[in-house]
Parts: sequence; structure tokens; C-alpha cells
Amino acid sequence: MLGGGFAGVETVIQLRRAGLEVTLVSERRHLFVYPTSIWVVTGEHRIEQDLMDLQDLAQQHQFELILGKVDRVDAGRRLATVDGSDMSADILVLALGAGRKRLPGVENTTTIWGAPADTVALAARLRTLIDKGEGKIAVGFGGNPADPSAIRGGRAFEVMFNILHLLKKRGLRERFELSFFAPMPNPGARMGDKAAAMVRKRFEAAGVRLHFGKKLEGFDAQGVKLEGGARVDADLVVYVPGGAGHPVLADAGLPLNEAGFVRIDPTCKVDGHDSVYAVGDAAALAGPEWRAKQGHLAEVMARVAASAIVSRMHGEVPRESYLDHMSVICLMDSGNGAAFVKRDERRAILVPLPLIGHWLKKAWGYYYRWTKYRAPRWLLWATRELFSKRRHAPLHAHH
Repeated sequence: MLGGGFAGVETVIQLRRAGLEVTLVSERRHLFVYPTSIWVVTGEHRIEQDLMDLQDLAQQHQFELILGKVDRVDAGRRLATVDGSDMSADILVLALGAGRKRLPGVENTTTIWGAPADTVALAARLRTLIDKGEGKIAVGFGGNPADPSAIRGGRAFEVMFNILHLLKKRGLRERFELSFFAPMPNPGARMGDKAAAMVRKRFEAAGVRLHFGKKLEGFDAQGVKLEGGARVDADLVVYVPGGAGHPVLADAGLPLNEAGFVRIDPTCKVDGHDSVYAVGDAAALAGPEWRAKQGHLAEVMARVAASAIVSRMHGEVPRESYLDHMSVICLMDSGNGAAFVKRDERRAILVPLPLIGHWLKKAWGYYYRWTKYRAPRWLLWATRELFSKRRHAPLHAHH
């Protein structure tokens, strides 16, 4: 198992529950709980609250943990080179996450989608600017035209909403110029029309300057450069880049889509490789046009892959498909509330949750950590059933 994020850890847990021996390789010693790290930015969380020690998880679930950097992968031989040493596997699961689509001058930005240190650095920059008492802040995200599912717009929306809330609490809102930028004309459309309209309406009501539908050319020390010579001036730029294939997998002998993500079948098995699987952000998603890479889908893929591995080991045909669980789910936090968003093939819903929504998301954070340790089986089952449909429907045709 290569990768210690949401998809990698969930796959390991499921395989261990099935009684298989598993080795997890991770460059980081912690599982970073991205969804709740938005509050590190505004000082409501310490970074330690959003880190789960992988060694603790290894002891809980009795898997082998190797901390090291994956230098190379040879999918044909199911071999990985970790810190210069070769490791082989009977079954190889790729959960290395995604790379980043880089733009010129991106070093002038801060981000909420990266290593824990990046979030801490962003928090420090924001704190310095707020202590100054005035300034210009721009928040935005990019995409990848080669694979539109590789997008993390929700992270940027939540950061802006939480910065707004913080400035209002400090009585500083009128002394800060806030801008939001995105290259697509209707950011948030993957959540559904109602959710996208809600985001736009709330930003406009809060006086946030919107820069939508203009290609991002890059960044400099003074802000964001847009196509046609337009720009967004800012003292602090928070940027969530579009995703791209993980660079280590580019020369691994794998079938890749145009953006560099690994092509898989509905059971998460890599096309043309009988004992290699890819889950989470490393994989190319099939499905509806509005599909998006998210943490909850990464865990769905992890469970589907683990089930498929076990089924094939017993000579059975896998019955589950990650496509049967395709949805966009978000509890979009605003610092003093939230909105629950869910979109699947049947409908798109938006449920405003003023006040209570913020605490529901906090509760989810505790719940997530708890279920990685000693959660009762019935509670895990009930949660999966709540957000799943047709758990044993026939597999979709692979596209």
C-alpha cells in the first residue's frame, strides 16, 4: 500500500479486517484530516488536532508501517523503490494522491491543500496581516482542463467564508478588501446549481469582489495575474491548485489519462494489471460530468478496492463498484454555520444549517477520528448505508 492519506488508510483498515497482511508506505508520519484543517487557518484549531499518528493506527490495526519517500514504481513487477530500497508486493495498491498543476509564480501564494506545514504557514501569514489591521486578501482555486474532476473548490470557499467570519468578529471587515477568483464562469457548479448560486449570493452580499471566468496566468508578489492583462491585487493570496497525476506514477508503466491519473475499472483495479489497484486522488474517475475528487469518495474507493481484492483472492467475482456510490457531498463551513450539499445522479440538494452546521462539522471531525480506531461495526455499517445506494447492484460498464 503506497500512500497514507484518506484512501490509503481506509484501504489498509479494510484489508486488515479481512485478515490480510498489509504494509503501508507513507512519506508523512501523520494522516492529515484536511476537512477540519480550515480552522487552523483562522486560529480555531491547533494543527495537532488535524493530525492522526500513523504509528498509532498501525498498532491499533496491526499493519506494518514504513515511513519513507516512494522514488519509483514499476507496476508490471509490482515493485516500489522507497528511499533507495526496492520493495515488492503480491498486490500493489496505489494511494499516493495527486500532484499539483503548477502556474508561474505559485511560490508567491499560500495554500490550504498541501502538507500540514503549508496550512500552518498560511495561518501565520493571515495572523500577521490581521495584526496589521488592514490589507487585501484574495482566495481562489484552479482546475485542470485535461481532467475537470481534479478540483478542490470547496476548500477555497470555506477558507473565504471563515476569513469573513473572523474579520467580522474582530470588527475589521471594513478595513480589508476581499476577492475570490476562479477560471470557470460558475464556480461550484459540480455541487449543483443551487449550491453554486448560494455561494455567489453570499459572497456578493458580503462585499467580496468576484473574478470568475478568467484564465489564471500566474502570480507575483503583488497578487494574481489573469488573462487579458487583468489582475487581482493582494497582500495575501490563498490558492488551491487544480490536481494532476502524481509525478512518481508518470513512468511506472501504468495506463494514464491525459492529466496523468491512473485508469481503473469500477472495482478500482488498474486497467491491464490484475494485481494492481489505484484509489483516491491517484485514480482517474469515470462517471457523470459533475464528478469530483473528494475525501468521502476516496474512502468509498478504498472499501470497494479492498472488497474486490478479497473477492478475487477467494475466486469470486467482485460485486461492488465505486460508480454506484458516485456523489458530491460537502458540509460547507462558514465559521458560524454551514450548508449541507449533496449531489448524485437523481438530484442535487442544499440544506442551510445556520449556527448548528459549524458544530455538526466539528462533530464529524471527532467522529472521523473515532471510526479509525474502535468504532462499533454497526455504526460504520449504518454510515455507509446512509450515503450509499444499490450496494450490490451489477457493475456499470467501464468507459
